[in-house]
Parts: sequence; C-alpha cells; structure tokens
Amino acid sequence: MIIPVVLAGGSGTRLWPMSRQMFPKQLLRLTQSRTMLQQTLLRVAGIENSAPALLICNREHRYPIAEQIKELGNCLEPEMILEPAGRNTAPAVTVAAIRALCKDPEARILVLPADHLITDNDAFRNAVYAADFYAARGYLITFGVIPDSPETGYGYIRKGAALDSAEGGQSSPEAYAIEEFVEKPDLKTAEKYVASGSFCWNSGMFMFKAKDVYEELKRFAPGIVSAARRAWEQGVVEQGAMCLDREAFKGCPSDSIDYAVMEKTKKGAMIPFQAGWSDLGSWAAMWEAGEKDGDGNVIKGEVIARVMKNSLVFSDHRLVAVLGMEDGIVVDTRDALLVAGRSFAQEVKSVVSALKQDGRKEALCHEHSYMVWGWEARIAENKNHVIRRLNIKPSALMEHTCPEGRKLHWTVISGTGRMEQNGSAFDVQKGVVIEVAPQGPVKLENTGKEVLEIIEVGFCA
Repeated sequence: MIIPVVLAGGSGTRLWPMSRQMFPKQLLRLTQSRTMLQQTLLRVAGIENSAPALLICNREHRYPIAEQIKELGNCLEPEMILEPAGRNTAPAVTVAAIRALCKDPEARILVLPADHLITDNDAFRNAVYAADFYAARGYLITFGVIPDSPETGYGYIRKGAALDSAEGGQSSPEAYAIEEFVEKPDLKTAEKYVASGSFCWNSGMFMFKAKDVYEELKRFAPGIVSAARRAWEQGVVEQGAMCLDREAFKGCPSDSIDYAVMEKTKKGAMIPFQAGWSDLGSWAAMWEAGEKDGDGNVIKGEVIARVMKNSLVFSDHRLVAVLGMEDGIVVDTRDALLVAGRSFAQEVKSVVSALKQDGRKEALCHEHSYMVWGWEARIAENKNHVIRRLNIKPSALMEHTCPEGRKLHWTVISGTGRMEQNGSAFDVQKGVVIEVAPQGPVKLENTGKEVLEIIEVGFCA
C-alpha cells in the first residue's frame, strides 16, 4: 500500500502579500483555477494502489483547507491530522509513519509538500513507481530534480554510485546512492553543479517504508519520536480530524527530515526526475513558471502594461497600470501592495518579519478570516466602529456573543436563517435589520440553500 502524505504547513512569507501566515501559499490559486493544495491532492489520487491521503496541517488552517477539499467533491476524502504548532517536517513524517503503521505494517509513505508545482503528472507518477521499487527493498528515497539552470534558491544533492537494479532478470528504473547534500550555492558554484551532471535539486519529496523511516528516526532523532508518539497517543478526534495533543507536540524538537534522517542514514537513495517541477518559492520563481507574453511578462488580473519587459504583475481586485518597468514585480491585494525588483524576490520575507515586529495584521491574514461556519471580512474600522461582512454556509450555525462595550446591528443582505436570542427564536431574511442583544449568547443558523450574508456594524457603547 502506498499512502500519500501531504504536508500542508507553511508560514506565508515568500509570496507575501498574496500568502499570509493564516492563508499560506498552498491555499492560493496561483497557476490555475485550482489551488496548489487541490492540485496536489488530485495528483496523488492518480497513483495506482494508493490509499486515501494523510493531510497534515496546522489547526489554524483547518477550515479553509476543509472548504477546498469540499470543492473537489466526493472523489477525495483525505484523512486530516492537525498540528497545534509548526515543528518542521521530521515530526510530521514521524506522525505519518505512526499512522501508516496502524493501517499496514508494510505501507510505503510518499511525502509531498502541498505547495509544489508539477506540470507533467505522468512523469511524476513514473518517478513514484520507480521510488516504490526501491522503497520496498529498504531504501529511503528522495526525489532529485534534474536541473535545467543554475538555481541558487535550491539545495542540491550529489549523485553517488548507481544502485543495482537487477531483480528477477529485469531492470528497475534509475536510482543512485546519495553522495552528499549541499546547501543553496552561490551562482558560480551552481553553474559548476549543473555543468557536472552529478547534481540534482533537492525537491523535498520522499518515499520510504513507514517502518524503515520510523526506525531511522528512533536511531537519529529519539526526542522527536517520543514527543510525536505522545502527541499522537494523547490526541483526540474532533469533527473527523485527529488533533495532536498540544503540550506534547509543542515539546517536540523542530527539525527537517533532511537533517534529522536523510543526511545521516546509510539507506538513502535518490531518484532523478523531470516533471516541470518548481517549489514556487518566490515571486521570481512564479515569473519563471508563468506563461509569458511577447515581452516576457507574466500578468494576472486587470492590468494595463506599457513598455514593460520581463516582469510579473498580479492584481486580485482592481485595475493596475504599469509604465516603463523591466525585471520588476508588482503584487496588489486589497490591503497591501508589493513593488520590487525581480532580483530582490528572496527578500520579501524580510518585509514580513518587519511587519510582524511592528504587530501589523497584514503579516498574518487577509481581510477574510475562516471559521467553522463560514468566513468574516473586515470592511472598515476605526476607534468608533467596526464594519464586517459575515458569510454563513448553508446548514451552518454561528454562535456569537456581543463584545462588552459594543452595540451590534446586523443587516441581512441575502439568504434566509433562524436566529435565537433572549430566549426567543425568529426567522430572518433579506432586508431584515437586527439589534444584537448585548453580552448575551446569540445563535444564527443558515436554513436555506444559499449563503446567508450579513453586514455587521458595531458601535462603541
């Protein structure tokens, strides 16, 4: 059994302002109508002999992820495991191995980030089947991308000796021992790596038997294993998802599976592949991967471009006009605008760090915040009032308490519902204006088939 493990964590820094801490890259529709997460789930669903995926994500991202899974219909039902805090990939792989071993002691787990671009799904699946051949024989496989340019934003893996592929008189796909992992190089070193033909980009994708990687984790990272196992055993199932125990998981050391195991094990091997892969790790990478016009520009949204070359311009809500720009980046969202030279794309994370230090909400979230019942968005705010838009999903129930010192009025702009407050219940519909009872519990249920939309105006008492 192959169990895909989709790692859907992320800090939302490298593609800011479109990605945020509460809404990272894998939730964005960057390259097509489906999000990066949706593309990954559909990709692994096409692998033969695979079980439903394990999807590991942060609790903060649970509801938008659940909505995106729902958009795909009933064809995909991944099992969700929720982390109370980010601890890098080694703890996530440990939890995945524990869960996989509960299903099948011989299970192989295919570990994939949720936010990578792969344009050739057939080539990807062929690489997976090649990896499965060796994983079944005890190797811990990493996928190396055959480079087509001297990238300085990726780590590299040096190929060692070719593995013996003879098996029953037939040969398996190409695989190599791992000679060494190397960090992101400067341009001159990257050029040497590519020219040698001995290096691949480190894709951050892996495949191994669950029991094999678990044994190596116990050997090289026992602290991670003990904390992750406690978090699993003390976790609880809530609304169909496994919630890892908060205190146990927060005590888990933070480390990547590369450092914790792959750079130390004697069982490591690499499958080289080409499948139109990119980790879309910066706006420069987005420009590289995007469909370009005759002037080398990647444009999304309502954009007027004049005398513009080799640039990227994204706008998600309004007209953007650009004149006389070359090798630039412009990303416009409702609450933040990024303008940068393309060569400075890796420095966007420093902007996010500065925003966090200043306590700016633009580092954390967009106007929308996702809830179990739907979403809310702030329209306007000052010291005297707050105006929000509330969207309640069909059949969903919103429970609310008016904050102390506030007066709330709700205006229903579409949909139908039923509201309970002060011990009474009544129906609401488009055009109804409601004064929300102060400090008392209020329940509002969407009883219709369409979204129930509310404009909330809150005044200081």
